[in-house]
Amino acid sequence: MTYRLGIDTGGTYTDAVLVDCNQQIIATAKCLTTRHDLTVGIENALNELPPDQLREAELVALSTTLSTNSVVEERGSRVAVLLPGYREQQVKKSGLLDIFTSELVVTLAGGHDATGGQRSALDELTARQEIERLAPRVSAFAISSMFGVRNPAHEIRLRELVTELSSRPVTCGHELASDLDAPRRALTAALNARMVPIIHELIDAVGKILRAKRVDAPLMMVKGDGSLVNTATARKQPVGTVLSGPAASVVGACALSGAKRAIIADMGGTTTDIAVVTGGVPELATDGVRIGGWKPMVEAVRVISIGLGGDSEVCFSGVSGVEIGPRRVVPLSLAARQFSNVLDAMKRQLTAAPDRRDNLFAMRLENDEVLLSACSSAELEAWELLGDQAVELKAITESNRDVARAIARLPRKGLAIYSGFTPSDAAHVLGYSNHWNAEAAEIAALIWARQMRQVYGLGHWSGGDAVTPSQHVFACVNQRIKQALIEAGLLHHRVLDQAETDKLTQLLAELVYESVDAPGEASDSCSLFHLKFATDYPVVAVGAPAATFFPAAASQLGVDLSLPAHGEVANAYGAVMGSVLQRAHVTVTQPRHGLFVVHSDREPIHLTTLDDAIATAETLAREKASNLALAAGATHLETRVSQEEKHVNHDVDGELFLEARVTATATGRAGYFS
Repeated sequence: MTYRLGIDTGGTYTDAVLVDCNQQIIATAKCLTTRHDLTVGIENALNELPPDQLREAELVALSTTLSTNSVVEERGSRVAVLLPGYREQQVKKSGLLDIFTSELVVTLAGGHDATGGQRSALDELTARQEIERLAPRVSAFAISSMFGVRNPAHEIRLRELVTELSSRPVTCGHELASDLDAPRRALTAALNARMVPIIHELIDAVGKILRAKRVDAPLMMVKGDGSLVNTATARKQPVGTVLSGPAASVVGACALSGAKRAIIADMGGTTTDIAVVTGGVPELATDGVRIGGWKPMVEAVRVISIGLGGDSEVCFSGVSGVEIGPRRVVPLSLAARQFSNVLDAMKRQLTAAPDRRDNLFAMRLENDEVLLSACSSAELEAWELLGDQAVELKAITESNRDVARAIARLPRKGLAIYSGFTPSDAAHVLGYSNHWNAEAAEIAALIWARQMRQVYGLGHWSGGDAVTPSQHVFACVNQRIKQALIEAGLLHHRVLDQAETDKLTQLLAELVYESVDAPGEASDSCSLFHLKFATDYPVVAVGAPAATFFPAAASQLGVDLSLPAHGEVANAYGAVMGSVLQRAHVTVTQPRHGLFVVHSDREPIHLTTLDDAIATAETLAREKASNLALAAGATHLETRVSQEEKHVNHDVDGELFLEARVTATATGRAGYFS
């Protein structure tokens, strides 16, 4: 008997499954993720699996939501971004300045034009100075040159300089995306570089535990399209794993439920990820996927990922009253279980005058040396104070405001995390969950309700009532889930852009609710529309909080709901179901009549006939895809080539060739497993 081991590390839980050669789950585990030291949570999960079968595993597959969460929550390591040929407007459009300070985003002379010709010489002198200045202050470098996908020469040269002058990892835009759209490509390269430390830490942690457990098997990682790559590839291109966890969940949910046509919804601690599956295969978004407020250029399962999970912060909003997410906090029911001082402090808060800092405790999150090196002495003092304890914000503010201010800066730097009242706490109050500290959840609900009433003027809940405000939070979560499902349905048809979809979602949601509440012609409803949502697509909900929050939402939408067995570890199960798949794109353009240019990951090739150009592009694409698949750990390769052409009708010359995109897809088995 041979086995596969699937591991998924999320923001809240680390899951593990052991699967036999018949794809049957023989053991599962779910343990808390320990962000300050990932090895602890991973080891705890593997300790719950049978050790003899564990050592017989022939493949280990890893998925994660850590990279997705970092994008949604806009967290991550400090990255230097080098942009040859970019103008100020393009930098602004990219959104880079919303993520990084201006000192980390450097424009340089250089770049190429649409034909791959050099527009301006690369300013190597300035590049050297900036690399030497920034290297000690960042975790990685990102490089994106103007028209780098037409000619990557300047990106390659800058990569050589970074390697020569520093030990920092470096990402080039042309390695990640082949489409034009310089601002989005720059963002993609920067997000990739920002994720490098996260993925490195995770891979190192898993490798350490596997060695300790004497598991001698190839370690693969799930990409956003559901396929597998070895860890060497994942280390270089972690942006490919940005939807690793959601992709694994979609694959796992389909396998566990047997559904061929469904809306897959995975609810975790930080995000809810929704994908539409038709014919048993999730749709790929070749134009990039939306993750939180960003849309990097990655080929991945078409997923809507929103900042809504069991650990989402429930806070006051001047617009909607109560807002849930996207910030993740530690549920107070969990904080009280992990830290002995939390419950007593909350009891004191409940008897004192209400304060907006009530329910707030600060705890360590990451242990990033580069981030710590950029901290002030006051912030380092605050970091040391946190240690292995939860620090009560209200108390520390009253005793030492300077330290309190320093602590407040640590979450913004990604080094610490706050506690807060969450949907998970509300579920504990209502009796839907009982795995953490229910007493702390009830006190947290009372404190939160009092804050809303007396600090923000929201709600009319009585002083000793924890149930009614928790029901209100539960209803808000259901509303968000329903809107997200309808939004996924609208985006599935791809007839509206994101802004139009956002406007229509609320209206359609209200019409669907009316139809479900008052079906049939005998209805007293005055609506002229009676709409049904997803009548042929059941919702398959997976993830730890799914069984708590999705039944009510599905019922209110009038859709069938499936909660498959082992759905709480669907991501870890999906991780071991994939194979290796790598794509390579090569573009052929005709900048002027009779001249055809082949653009790949090297200098452009000029040819005089279209047939020669297409043949060259196919050869280069096959070679690149095969090399990528072999480097990613594939065996028994199969490669196929497809082609898309763009033509235009000219009044005089008739139909003219503009551009062709040649794509080679190489697939193979993962590692040694067959």
